[in-house]
Amino acid sequence: MDRKIKKIIKKKNKSKIICLTAYSKNLAEAIDPYTDIILVGDSLGSVLYNYSSTRRVLLNTMIEHSKSARLGIKKSLMVVDMPYNTYRNKKEAISNAKKIIKQTKCDAVKLEGGSSISRIIEHLVKNKIPVMGHLGILPQNERGKFKFKGKKPNERKKILNDAKILQKIGVFSIVLECVEKTLSKEITNILKIPTIGIGSSHHCDGQVLVLDDLIGLNETKIKFVKKFGDIKTNIQSAVKRFRKDVLNKKYPRKKHSY
Repeated sequence: MDRKIKKIIKKKNKSKIICLTAYSKNLAEAIDPYTDIILVGDSLGSVLYNYSSTRRVLLNTMIEHSKSARLGIKKSLMVVDMPYNTYRNKKEAISNAKKIIKQTKCDAVKLEGGSSISRIIEHLVKNKIPVMGHLGILPQNERGKFKFKGKKPNERKKILNDAKILQKIGVFSIVLECVEKTLSKEITNILKIPTIGIGSSHHCDGQVLVLDDLIGLNETKIKFVKKFGDIKTNIQSAVKRFRKDVLNKKYPRKKHSY
């Protein structure tokens, strides 16, 4: 098992895991000193391309953004989402996972789903491909408005069972997306591997957010998002000053010219 992955697992019950998304070198480089995991998520479909669903994100798009992010990551564990329709069977999954790892030099891949794809995930793990699981809301399979998971008894039972299955077949951690707080607590307490929550309460072993949401670059009204910065205002302020200096012939000055 990779040293970085072992380090993540050892944080269970000891220290919260910090995970953020990044889709490019500059932002990955900026957050790398402060994160444990950087996820190149297929959320880039909605964040960068304004897609209504992550289903439209292509494998090559994920690879190109991941190659850029890799250039900025020195410390953190790098995980890449396998996009929709790239792991429908064992053969397809192993081929695409190997392609992602080879071309991006990432440390692991993430797949959405539980028992329905357990044989595929198990096949990847047996072939020494580190896998992060993902339960709760599965954006690649959701239609319409997202609703939190785990309120109904049958739903709770399935998510809990899926979490146990994923641990058994060898995933090193599981993202819990919009899972009801008492269920996320139960799963976290039962599992020996870390859970990473997004909209799933503080009970999880770690938290993940989309960086663009966190820094105020992407406007969103999602309940679980907290804006920790306002980078858009900072960008606009800098551009206004640049525009003013250019219009007033104050830029470029002699020191900026050859």
